[in-house]
Amino acid sequence: MAPCRIGFVGTGGVAHRHARVLGAMPDVRLVAATDVDRACAAVFAEAHGARVVPDLDALLGEELDAVYLCVPPFAHGELEVAIASAGVALFVEKPLACDRPTAEWVARRISTSGVLTRVGHHWRCADPVQRARKLLDGRRIRLVSGSWLDCTPPAAWWADRARSGGPLVEQAVHVLDLARVLVGEVTEVHAASGGRLPGGVESATGALLCFAGGAVGTFATACVLDGKHRAGLEIVADGIVVGVGEDWLDVRDGEGAHRAEYDAMAARTAVDAAFVAALRGTPVPPERDAPDHAEALRSHRLACALARSAGSGRAEMVR
Repeated sequence: MAPCRIGFVGTGGVAHRHARVLGAMPDVRLVAATDVDRACAAVFAEAHGARVVPDLDALLGEELDAVYLCVPPFAHGELEVAIASAGVALFVEKPLACDRPTAEWVARRISTSGVLTRVGHHWRCADPVQRARKLLDGRRIRLVSGSWLDCTPPAAWWADRARSGGPLVEQAVHVLDLARVLVGEVTEVHAASGGRLPGGVESATGALLCFAGGAVGTFATACVLDGKHRAGLEIVADGIVVGVGEDWLDVRDGEGAHRAEYDAMAARTAVDAAFVAALRGTPVPPERDAPDHAEALRSHRLACALARSAGSGRAEMVR
């Protein structure tokens, strides 16, 4: 079987991570990459045995099976539409955009293309998440507490809310996506901001969430620390408390309390393996796969509703 031919748009740190995983697969060939920063693209190409091409049109001329789109939030939109219009499968790194209208427009345009899409919510593939699913199965969930407490990333665009979407959209959407997976859909949110940093991003937020299944929740973000303190969920269900993140699991039940640590790279590897399997037409269990664009859009809507509420101080319905 011929190897899957994959190209990259955007060649920063997350692109390198995907390329290292994909490059270790015998049935994958990293063909070419493009970036507005040609020097960055050159470093990527040399590291991963790919060629640098000047733009997206040149990349799509390489007879690719798929493109990894690893660009900042503000760069989403036309790129997805062009790739899907060319009939090429698409792996999009989160978030889908820095706002809701752009993501909705992209979704409408690519939904008619029929191309395979996946979005990089790799936490869904993590072993602690699979364990949490089993522990919560059949139990009524009452209370959810989520957080992303971290630093301000160094990228120049990140502190500009108009370009990043802010912490809820750019960072915390991983945890919000996980809340949807483990607890269900959120119907209403009411958030407040603890102030803003230069550039407009919220320095801290606190929010109340109402879930369709009857659970209630709180959610908090902060980007004023010197590194990541905590990112994940604590879920209270009848007879059990389950804390879960990308690489950890805390459980308190009738047998006591215990904690397990996991390798964060396992989920990051699994999400790329699942995408390649999907390209091959090999069945992938849904719980071990990333969401497609339409499903990821639901998590993006939730993040954007929280961001709007934090700005206005008013409750927002999630639709």
